[in-house]
Amino acid sequence: MPLNCVAPKPEHACNGRVESETSKSQKKAALAFPIQHNSQPPPRLTLFHITLKFEEVVYKVKLEEKGTCWGSWITREKTILNGITGVVCPGEILAMLGPSGSGKTTLLTALGGRLTGKLSGKITYNGQPFSGALKRRTGFVAQDDVLYPHLTVTETLLFTALLRLPNSLTRDEKAQHVERVIAELGLTRCRNNMIGGPLFRASALDYFSSIGFSTSITVNPADLLLDLANGIGPDFMNSVEQVESTEEQKSVKDALLSAYEKNISTKLKAELCNLDVNNFVNTKEASARYEKSEQWCTSRWYQFKVLLQRGVRERRYEAFNRLRIFQVISVAVLGGLLWWHTPASHISDRIALLFFFSVFWGFYPLYNAVFTFPQERTMLIKERSSGMYRLSSYFLARTFGDLPLELALPTAFVFIIYWMGGLKPDPLTFILSLLIVLYSVLVSQSLGLAIGAILMDIKQATTLASVTTLVFLIAGGYYVQQIPFFIVWLKYLSYSYYCYKLLLGVQYNEDD
Repeated sequence: MPLNCVAPKPEHACNGRVESETSKSQKKAALAFPIQHNSQPPPRLTLFHITLKFEEVVYKVKLEEKGTCWGSWITREKTILNGITGVVCPGEILAMLGPSGSGKTTLLTALGGRLTGKLSGKITYNGQPFSGALKRRTGFVAQDDVLYPHLTVTETLLFTALLRLPNSLTRDEKAQHVERVIAELGLTRCRNNMIGGPLFRASALDYFSSIGFSTSITVNPADLLLDLANGIGPDFMNSVEQVESTEEQKSVKDALLSAYEKNISTKLKAELCNLDVNNFVNTKEASARYEKSEQWCTSRWYQFKVLLQRGVRERRYEAFNRLRIFQVISVAVLGGLLWWHTPASHISDRIALLFFFSVFWGFYPLYNAVFTFPQERTMLIKERSSGMYRLSSYFLARTFGDLPLELALPTAFVFIIYWMGGLKPDPLTFILSLLIVLYSVLVSQSLGLAIGAILMDIKQATTLASVTTLVFLIAGGYYVQQIPFFIVWLKYLSYSYYCYKLLLGVQYNEDD
């Protein structure tokens, strides 16, 4: 739920209606954080007046490429938007109506500066193209909810306010804005409820079930609420089938399109294209404001702190979960029992234990890190499209947020299996061995993050990670001692090789 929005200024309203005597040139639109009704406006908020104009907007998507018998390729394209023209003046609300698949969402996405692909035409804001400063001062409500499931309503709004509101506001003032939004939207009752997600249900459907309206978990609670308000229960919804005349719908649509193209289209487009946005706002003054405010709303360090705090709260239920702890501890105990107090004379068994160190903590963090960016891709794209934070701040916060878990578990693992396995009973040797394993963990995690970020697909990233770990395992220096010269370079790419050799160097010297 974005905190910034477009709303008419109250001086142009009378009993809930806009005064008809007010000319378009006098209408104002305020971009504020957040919208306020029947309350004092928040302090130190800057207002920006925007006129949106779009001319001959065309958007095409590529369907497929087919090869011909002559060796050439034919690309098929589908036109989603075809010559869309319009103007949205300050103080106006634009509604887009149309059937499913008509391009409403595509047009809104293009106007919001979030559409990639083959887009042509001209879209301007106060006569200027879309910019980073404008992106950070406008809100865009996505068609699908993209929220962190383990954050509460208050936490979600608070972290958004901390990242999007400028540094001129203190943390307490930003929190006051959040409280106003919660009160005005009637969210006080559920402010401490978790948002929920596909794999974690919150309280909406549970509430409907508790009052006798049980339904499938795939049903949208908002749709169910509207159906209940219209007297349609879940059982009735599943049994009703509406049969409509396709021919009648087609004839009505053709008649409307024909009348529009014949009587309105040409004249309306000419009128809109010749409209001067300077009649509504001072374009030069607005552009100067935008250029002046090109800097980020918050500093890099502040973004890092907020994102780190949000990440810790979001993953507090999965960071030290019982399954991962049980997995690591059980492997450590089992390994300690298998290598229980291995005698110093059994050098091959001890070397195998050291290689097990390098293999397990060279690959386990990698597979966990591979899922990091693909799972958060949708959220990252959404927030980056709104200009909420720098990519570097997000990466550092995500990395440092995972460090406690990534370092705590291998520390416990080494502490258990090192002494059970009967390795060199020297505190200094133990500390050096632990540091080497932690180094391998950090390198492995970095490689997993890189693979996930490059591919951004869980299936492909997992496949590449499997191939990489297999190559590093074979070239790690344990299974094959004498690698052919033309492929010997593989072992120097394997971090498991360095971890294994360092552990050997710590446990044994040249005399051994």
